[in-house]
Order: sequence, then C-alpha cells, then structure tokens
Amino acid sequence: MDRRFDLDWLRIAAFGLLIFYHVGMFYVTWDWHVKSPHASDAIEPLMLLTNPWRLELLFLISGVATRFMADKMPVGRFFGSRAWRLLPPLIFAIFVIVPPQSYFEIVEQIGYAGSFADFYPKYVTASGHWCDADGCLVTPTYNHMWFVAYLFLYTLVLLPLLPLLRRVPARPLARLIAGPGLLVTPIFFLWMARGFLRPIFEPTNALVDDWYQHVIYFGGFVFGYAIAKHQPFFDGCVRLRWVALALAIPAWLGLIWINGLFDDGEGPPALMLFILRVTPCIQAWCAIVALIGFAHKHLKNADGPVRRYLTLGIFPFYLVHQTIIVVAGHDLARLAWPVWLEASSLILLTAGGCFLAYEIARRAGPLRPLFGLRAGEKAVEVGRGKPHVSVGA
Repeated sequence: MDRRFDLDWLRIAAFGLLIFYHVGMFYVTWDWHVKSPHASDAIEPLMLLTNPWRLELLFLISGVATRFMADKMPVGRFFGSRAWRLLPPLIFAIFVIVPPQSYFEIVEQIGYAGSFADFYPKYVTASGHWCDADGCLVTPTYNHMWFVAYLFLYTLVLLPLLPLLRRVPARPLARLIAGPGLLVTPIFFLWMARGFLRPIFEPTNALVDDWYQHVIYFGGFVFGYAIAKHQPFFDGCVRLRWVALALAIPAWLGLIWINGLFDDGEGPPALMLFILRVTPCIQAWCAIVALIGFAHKHLKNADGPVRRYLTLGIFPFYLVHQTIIVVAGHDLARLAWPVWLEASSLILLTAGGCFLAYEIARRAGPLRPLFGLRAGEKAVEVGRGKPHVSVGA
C-alpha cells in the first residue's frame, strides 16, 4: 500500500472542518480571541457534533502516516524528515502568522490601544504584561499551532520505541479490537482517561501540563501507528460503519441535552456524571469508526487532481486560516452587518486567503519549507510520478 487515498480524504475533511469550527468560534459564547457582536449559543449544538473527535481523528491519521514513513527509512532519516516538515512552519507561525491573533485579542479583551508596531517587540520579548481578570497573555505563543507542536513531541517520544514496536506481535492488539472490541475497547480507554484524568488535568493545549489530552492524543497517535497496515481494522470499520453511525448520532444529541442541563455551573448527580463522561467517548470513537468505514468503502481508490491539490494544500491552509479569521472577523464586526452577510463574508475571505497563501507559498521556493511543502512535491501536485505517502501532517 503506497497510498491511502481514503485517509487522504479524511485528513482533508478533518482539517476543513477544523477551519469551519474556528469560524464558528467567532459566533459562539465560548471564550476565543475575538468575538462577533452576533455571538450567541445558536450554533453551539452544531459545534458539539465535531468537538469530541476531530482532533483525535487527525492524530490517528498522523500515526498512520508515521508508520508508512518510518517503515521506509532509517530512524535518523525519519526524524530529519519530520523535523524539517514540522519545525520551520511552527517557528514561522509563532513569530509571523500568530502575532496578529494575539494583537487583536488584547485589543478586544483588554482595550489595548497601541499599534501593531508597538505590540510586536513586546510580543517577541514576552514583556507585554497584558492581563485581565482571567490571567495574562503569555507570548510568544503558538495558538492553533499547538497541534503541530504536539505532533512533533509525539514523534520524538515514538523514535526510541520504533525498534521495539516493529517487533511487537500484532496478535494481542488484533484480539483487543476484534469484533465488538473495535468499538468497546477504545471507548473504554477514552472513558477511563476522561473519568480519572480530566477532573485533575483540564485541557490547556499548553504542552507541559496538558496530561489528559496527551493521553488521548498520544494514544490515538500510537493506535494509528499500530493499525496502519492492519487491514482487519479497516475491514471492521467498514463492517460496523452503520452501527457506529447509529451510536454516534444519539450520543451527540445526548451531549447537547446534558450540556444544556448543566450550563449553570451546578454539578450533576453521580449517574448523570457517568453519562456526561461516557457520552462524548461514545460519540468520538463511533464517529471515527463510521468515518473511516465509509471512507474506506467509497474513497480508497478515489484519486484525482482535486485530492492531489488539497493533500498538499490543506496543511498551508491550516497554518494561515486562524489568523485570517481573527483579523477579518475583527474588521467585519466593526461594519455592523447582519449576521448572514458577516458570516458568509468571513467564510469567503478565509477560504480565499487560504488558497491565496498556498498558491504563493508553493510558487516561492524560500516559502515552501515555512508552509510545510517539500521542494520535490511539484510533480505530485500536477499528478506526475509516484507520490509519497502523506496522509498526516
């Protein structure tokens, strides 16, 4: 298997949903960098549809990509390839792409009146002291690029384990996820982590103290590595796709109902607490199984110029999308447009900005590594030659 078109499409879809999710963050009541004057709880149920599984799916797919890459090259070369793919975009984002997000955040949330030129030296030197009742903004920061930082960290952790993992027999894992275990075992793992770790370690995306999410995301990353070439897993997802979908949708509706019951800050009773913890686990894993199953059934041979273009473009899209949303959203909010015009304009500006950034980056040699593009990928973009495997970031 030199190419996994089904997982390419899932990666494209997951990153695409992530971009729409961040547009949605401009319109919900949850805390975010900037806010629309039309922000309300109207679309929060729709946001909950993808919230539990979108990032777990991306880490799982990244684990699959890691397996394909690691099996083709020595450990040292593999590490160099991953470092060159992830670190330049991460550093570039911290010092170039992300700062406007932090600037407009403090403009809106604490009333900062200085210019961006005044802000940037303080951002770089961590000397801004931009604080409110909820705490202080720590800079430089990676904001949405935390996914890339975590992915690089997980790659580092995996490196010394690669020789061992290549010798671990597949039979124990195969037994754990055989039959109903394909659904039950991962849900049990997610539920245990949510029950024991999340009450102690709330999600922070801060790398050093985010232990609950590390267990979830690193677990998904390693699981993706383990099942990358285990065809019975994908066959099982195809077989159980409708069952998984039939479980995921009621779990989503249940999550909406439960969140509505306890949005006043009161603690739920014991039984409801159990339901509150297990419901997102069922929704998350069943949605992932259904998505993998439908993709493997219908998209495993779906190649074409659109897939080739978006497979390379989706990572640059991810790099720039949130800054475009924050800057454009801040400016659009000042126009006092009706919500339908503001939202549609924000979506169009975000999509157009992502495509423009990618088109510029892939044509400008010095920018290519800063946007996660390799020098030799142009042939793949136009559909010539044999493409390398790139189902993960």
